Amino acid sequence: MASSIGNEKSVNPVLRISQLDALELNKALEQLVWSQFTSCFHGFKPGVLAHFEPEVKAFLSLILWKFTIYSKNATVGQAILNIQYKNNLSQSEKYQPLSKHQKLWYLIFTVGGRWLEERCYDLFSNRQQQSFCKIKNYIGFGSGLLKLCGLVNFLIFLRKGTFATLTERILGIRSVFCKPQNVRQIGFEYMNRELLWHGFAEFLIYLLPLINVQKLKLKISSWCLPITGLSNSENSLAAHCRECSLCGEWPTMPHTIGCPHVFCYYCIKSNFLFDMYFTCPKCGSEVHSLQPLEYKVEMTELHG
Repeated sequence: MASSIGNEKSVNPVLRISQLDALELNKALEQLVWSQFTSCFHGFKPGVLAHFEPEVKAFLSLILWKFTIYSKNATVGQAILNIQYKNNLSQSEKYQPLSKHQKLWYLIFTVGGRWLEERCYDLFSNRQQQSFCKIKNYIGFGSGLLKLCGLVNFLIFLRKGTFATLTERILGIRSVFCKPQNVRQIGFEYMNRELLWHGFAEFLIYLLPLINVQKLKLKISSWCLPITGLSNSENSLAAHCRECSLCGEWPTMPHTIGCPHVFCYYCIKSNFLFDMYFTCPKCGSEVHSLQPLEYKVEMTELHG
């Protein structure tokens, strides 16, 4: 597989986004391994790993390094994206894997540096001697200087597209594709479906406010329950002003619109204000005039 890559000039450059994705996948894997490891100690006393957390993380990173960089010249994230490290210091035109020294220095810079940064605070936090304070200041200054160099390296990486981390630039290792990349066939079927659906959704959003839902509902109810199909009891209720034709309750401030049916004042007024072409849901009559209905109702009928 290494020999199939060919000389250095024919190697397809790895996209910046692919290299950054590989770094994010590596971080996600480390967090997943750590969470799975700590879940094994849920039944123990709380804080049992607190004193040895940097050492445990370093040990887990050492195991990952053994089965990734040391064995396959690639991290887990790079292996997922079909990427591996190449010895950029080699003068040979063919692909050259990482040397043992590069692998060991990679371990020291990544795992050892992270362990030293996490452990230094515990080592010198309780020390009040002047010599320890100086060492702590020197280590803090060195850590800040390394972060500044990492920022400069990242800006150079965005410009040139090689050496995503400071460790890669110092050790002279770069990311290359394991196999030659073929031209990808781009399909637009999914994009076309999304564009069609979004266009249809925008059309519905524009169309729905123009539809008079209340009038449509009343029209359908008038078709389903025409006046000729009403029973004698319903006709008698409408005739004796005991039922609003809209809400079906006892009419409050009963009004008529010119047909034999009765409506609550608030029911008929709100519907007429909402739709000037409002029609009776029982018989389909239009609103000719909104007139109060004077009808004497005995109190015994309210409780009947």
